[in-house]
Amino acid sequence: MQVLGIETSCDETAVAVYDSDRGLLSHCLHSQIALHQAYGGVVPELASRDHIRRLLPLVRQALGEAGADRQSIDAVAYTAGPGLIGALLVGAGFAASLSYAWGKPALGIHHLEGHLLAPLLEARPPAFPFLALLVSGGHTQLVDVAGLGRYRILGETLDDAAGEAFDKTAKLLGLPYPGGAALAERAEVGRDGVFVFPRPMQGRPGLDFSFSGLKTAALVALRGRVLDDAIRADVARGFQDAVVDALAEKCRRALDMTGHRRLVIAGGVGANRRLRERLATVAADASAELYFPRTEFCTDNGAMIALAGCMRLQAGLPSGGAMQARAHWELENG
Repeated sequence: MQVLGIETSCDETAVAVYDSDRGLLSHCLHSQIALHQAYGGVVPELASRDHIRRLLPLVRQALGEAGADRQSIDAVAYTAGPGLIGALLVGAGFAASLSYAWGKPALGIHHLEGHLLAPLLEARPPAFPFLALLVSGGHTQLVDVAGLGRYRILGETLDDAAGEAFDKTAKLLGLPYPGGAALAERAEVGRDGVFVFPRPMQGRPGLDFSFSGLKTAALVALRGRVLDDAIRADVARGFQDAVVDALAEKCRRALDMTGHRRLVIAGGVGANRRLRERLATVAADASAELYFPRTEFCTDNGAMIALAGCMRLQAGLPSGGAMQARAHWELENG
């Protein structure tokens, strides 16, 4: 069984072909970083227009690299939400057109389900059930993953997502877009303990997160200071340490609470080196195994959508209709 996967939820146009027997056959991606860099963030209208320009060439490229064609493809999977509604509509409309022209089903996939399943693309995939930390620019959640389509939110951010906090703090520091990656790079050379920021929600029971106060703490710490490379690096180090500590502590609690012995990191912030190191320690202390996708599958990609579509098709699970797009879509209602 072969599935073509299309991802257009935000600022990356991605297409992939996944085969149920041979695995991932191709994955192609166009990033819009250069397009949005001048604005310091994603401009939804520009993102949608660029998806229109890029989708057809990327589909041709992905099919060519996979040695696939319209006859060999069994279904077209696309990201139906959540995300930027205009960008989602581009992908959904394109997928519906291919579905109609090829006479193949179109499967609307939950974007977060794609991220949760991304580690299954690796040579050492986790088995169900597992605990997942889904941490990105738009989401920060702890999810109890019982099986395909069986997800329970254990905790989530009450305000900003961790990735959003990274990006906004990077902007305070005058770092280039995309800010999260730039902040993490500066943190590598920052000095430990020069800036100590609060660890939000650690003193409270439960598994929820909060990161908006960290941005305020960083803003207060920068008042009256002349920014230079050393200050930027030290603030970045202190900020990253606070975020990593908050995420690690809630993962430790969730492992204790659920009894799971498999911990998955998913989402763009999952590529952060310091977070991976810290969660490796958390997992080892809990006698659990740690899983995460390779770096290119932490951020948005078509491979995870193609995989999710293939798994749902094989399991006979519902996957939306020929065309749907939801800017907001709860994972538990997927």
